[in-house]
Amino acid sequence: MLHRVVRRLPPLSLTVRLVLSHLAVLVVALTAMNVVASIVDGPAGQTSDAGGSDLDRLLAALAARRDGEVDLELLWPALAAGMTAALLLSFVFSRFLLRPLRQVRAATHRLAGGDYDGVLDVPREPGLAALVEDVNRLAAGLADVERRRARLVSEIAHEMRTPITILSGQIEGMADGIFTRDDAMFASLTDDLARLRRLADDLSNLSRTEEGAFALQVTPTDVVALAERTAERLRPQFDDGQVALAVVPRPPVTAVLDPGRVTQILVNLMGNALRACGAGGRVSVTVRTGQAPAPYVEIAVEDDGIGIDEHDLTRIFNRFERVEHPGRPAPAGGSGIGLTIARGIARAHGGDLTATSRGLGHGAAFTVRLPLRQDPPASR
Repeated sequence: MLHRVVRRLPPLSLTVRLVLSHLAVLVVALTAMNVVASIVDGPAGQTSDAGGSDLDRLLAALAARRDGEVDLELLWPALAAGMTAALLLSFVFSRFLLRPLRQVRAATHRLAGGDYDGVLDVPREPGLAALVEDVNRLAAGLADVERRRARLVSEIAHEMRTPITILSGQIEGMADGIFTRDDAMFASLTDDLARLRRLADDLSNLSRTEEGAFALQVTPTDVVALAERTAERLRPQFDDGQVALAVVPRPPVTAVLDPGRVTQILVNLMGNALRACGAGGRVSVTVRTGQAPAPYVEIAVEDDGIGIDEHDLTRIFNRFERVEHPGRPAPAGGSGIGLTIARGIARAHGGDLTATSRGLGHGAAFTVRLPLRQDPPASR
């Protein structure tokens, strides 16, 4: 009955509901004390001045003395009745107010158990509604991560099964004399082993990213020269894809960083830019510096390829995420964790990795920002 009555009232914040419940408890307690005082005191105010209310006589009893003692005959029954009524009503209100919180608690227990499909009904109270919406959003995010994790496990198993099967067949063939043990056969074995090693390295780097445990081997490094060396290392792939690759020239910029790890970031970004461009596309690498809020160096990798939709600009950094475009599926063999690892490396240096795009068909720019300092970052 109480629930149906409250449902007809306009939505109130939790603070207002608590204040009103306290006022209701106070009114009920005083009313109970007044009723009991009238019963104990007798009709027509036999023990008090005429014209005074029962509550006035009760309050007076708190201070009045008969032979130096408080009138306990009137005081204790009234206080006991008021306290009992207050406790009962407080219990009722508490259960009613805390019901949405109990639902949230049950939902968090389900999330801990791996059940991400339960969606809570949003209550009418603004404060509780925001909490329930956050829990629902958390459940949706965890469900999405779980789906992508399951997809990654399946894809990684497939990626590992293929080279293992090939290696097994080639080794058995050489043992049986079917395949010739020549340079071409050993090169094929080496390629399959490198593929397995790359998958193992990706998973290892992802683990370090999640734990924030990258071991950085920092040294003063010319960032411009590092970018140029990485571009030259990948230039044959760009030439094969008929994509122009240019490093914008500028004076040397020295920063304390791990050159191997930063090269890993650039290889990932340039490789992604190459896959985003078709024949005749263009990719540029630019190194620039800034001073606000602290001195920094940026390496921007920009392409004129397929671009990124606005709602995907943040999602692409999620682990196991591979963005697919209509008519152009995600590249085969990608683990979906390259950008996650790259951002983890940048953050281990005290920097960050961000992406911008004007939309599909308008290219994209990935920018890694690193502190421009002469002291090594804290060990991670």
